[in-house]
Amino acid sequence: MHEITCPHCGKAFKVDEAGYADIVSQVRTREFDAELEKRLHLADADKKAAVDLAKSQAAADSQKTAAAKDAEIQDLKAKLDATGTQQQLAVADALKAIEKERDALHSQLEQAKAASASAAELAETKMASELQKAAAAQASQIQKLQSDLERAALEKSHAETALKEKHAAELASREIQIKDRDDAIERLRDMKARLSTKMVGETLEQHCEYEFNRLRATAFQSAYFEKDNDASTGSKGDYIFRDLDPEGTEVVSIMFEMKNESDTTATKHKNEDFFKELDKDRNEKGCEYAVLVTLLEPDSELYNSGIVDVSHRYPKMYVVRPQFFIPIITLLRNAAQNSLQYKQELALVRAQNIDITNFESELDTFKQAFGRNWRLASDGFEEAVKRIDEAIKDLEKTKQALHKSANNLRLANDKADDLTIKKLTRGNPTMAAKFAELEPGES
Repeated sequence: MHEITCPHCGKAFKVDEAGYADIVSQVRTREFDAELEKRLHLADADKKAAVDLAKSQAAADSQKTAAAKDAEIQDLKAKLDATGTQQQLAVADALKAIEKERDALHSQLEQAKAASASAAELAETKMASELQKAAAAQASQIQKLQSDLERAALEKSHAETALKEKHAAELASREIQIKDRDDAIERLRDMKARLSTKMVGETLEQHCEYEFNRLRATAFQSAYFEKDNDASTGSKGDYIFRDLDPEGTEVVSIMFEMKNESDTTATKHKNEDFFKELDKDRNEKGCEYAVLVTLLEPDSELYNSGIVDVSHRYPKMYVVRPQFFIPIITLLRNAAQNSLQYKQELALVRAQNIDITNFESELDTFKQAFGRNWRLASDGFEEAVKRIDEAIKDLEKTKQALHKSANNLRLANDKADDLTIKKLTRGNPTMAAKFAELEPGES
């Protein structure tokens, strides 16, 4: 017997061993359930934080890529603007130099003309041959200056044309580079929206299966990843992923659905059209998570941004593009590793509960079998007692019949003893006469 004091009223009372053990079991079970619920809640919070972190990292990487592209485009535009400004400055400097040289030549020509006129007036008396020589020399110099001016103008035109052609070529080259970069960015966006590798002749399911099998030997040695061929419930998913620890405890399980359609398909589906059926398959096959790997809605910025959490619509459901197929498995499995200890403890408790349940079941079976045998034996005993009572009653009746028979025999014997000739012949003269004749000594 154990004595227990009430914490409220202070009254002490005693309980037997079974009652005490039951109270201790209830207290331990409540404390363990509370602690287990707390740890599972913390594990779910850690898992959600890890998924949110992965989503934010993916969004940050996408923003960094877009920012780098915009910075590069702005840099190219700045260089083009600077090149155009330098070109204009160079042309202006060349024009100024040529105009300055032209003005100098015109000044020399005017001076030469003025000198020629002055020499003609002062040297009228000089020899005509010397005047003609001087005039010829002046004409030759003027011709040379004019020729130099024309050559400078031509060189200026050639330089300006060459500079324009050079800058036009550079500008065209820059435009080609920008166009090539825009095409590359567009290709990257298209590849991001569809796949990072070409899948000519492959389906989306084959691609995902190939990607998983390529890493199975190194990253998923104890994992199960096979097609869901069980349609007993009326529907089935595409693939089921299960990962177990060395003791056989399930770490994480995922129901996968792969969706793709041709660009020429008339009726375009949306990703949300498949959420309800995927959640139904997840529950029927006992999977913890559901993931839709999709190429639908290729222009959607939401689904192209990375891993999309749609658990606000259906619990533990995510939508990814094919390039995030392996990362979503890794993220969910790593997040589940944090709660593995709690799952192992829960599995141990369940095993213990199963042992206790089996013990109680066997005890109940024994009690039922013992009770049945006791009832059968009791019924047989009662039947035997009943039959003995009936036999006793029969014997009593036989005894009474024997007593009656003995009494009748006694009465018959008494009557036989009491029988005499006189009584026999009383009232019967004939028989009296006959007996009288037979009596000796009578005449």
